[in-house]
Amino acid sequence: MEASTFGDFELASAVEPLGPGHFRAVLPEGWRQGRGAFGGLVLGTMARALITADAEPERPLRALSGEILAPVTTSPLELRLTQLRRGSAVSTWDAVLTQEGEVRARTTGIFGKERAYREAWAPEPPRFERPWREVPVAPIVPPLAPEFGQYLEFRPTGLLPFSGAREATAEGWVRFHRPLRHLGAPEVTALLDAHWPAALAREAGPRPAATIAFTAQYYQPQQELALAAPVYHRARALAAQHGYVLELRELWSEHGELLGTNQQTFVIIK
Repeated sequence: MEASTFGDFELASAVEPLGPGHFRAVLPEGWRQGRGAFGGLVLGTMARALITADAEPERPLRALSGEILAPVTTSPLELRLTQLRRGSAVSTWDAVLTQEGEVRARTTGIFGKERAYREAWAPEPPRFERPWREVPVAPIVPPLAPEFGQYLEFRPTGLLPFSGAREATAEGWVRFHRPLRHLGAPEVTALLDAHWPAALAREAGPRPAATIAFTAQYYQPQQELALAAPVYHRARALAAQHGYVLELRELWSEHGELLGTNQQTFVIIK
């Protein structure tokens, strides 16, 4: 892979089938977050492998839960997938990522057909006070931000990290610099994880934070999405104790359609 392609998320999260339920991947340089790769890239790559294994358009990925147990680096990695159960409408898979002889991440993916239950509801959509093009781009790039931030554009509309605020919230537009060809579960996974933890708005200065548990749900938009447009991130941290923080996140299209929801448990490091 040439350096010029490193910012392409689809290529960065590509997987190579080696056999039934067996994949290989190499995460490129430039996507680090601390000692390992950006968690959204790791989990997005695992989501891509799951979707490749359960390739039925009428049974999309509905939910993904996972943990990153150790930093995932740029050396080759392997993914082993196991179908735990396949029902008439729902199938469940387990995926384990190994690297250098140890397990470093795992996920569970749930695929499901559309149900006859037609009623749908969602949280109240965000109120966009002005078009996203009028919101200034924030210089959230290294060394003030993780390395992977160089591939993303952030247009915050809420509190910034280290504001010393009373609230623990984060809102704003986010997109990849390279336009996406498809906005599916792998891309939504990465965009759900791209923003800084909302709890950092309460901090007066830099504090490292790491995700130790991640759960995402995916929703099918009814309107056609402009893939070059950003999506809107809205998050709030609900509670913190003993250095662990629970945060809820939402991802919205510019049309006000819900694309994904996410619950994360963060550890705030001294």
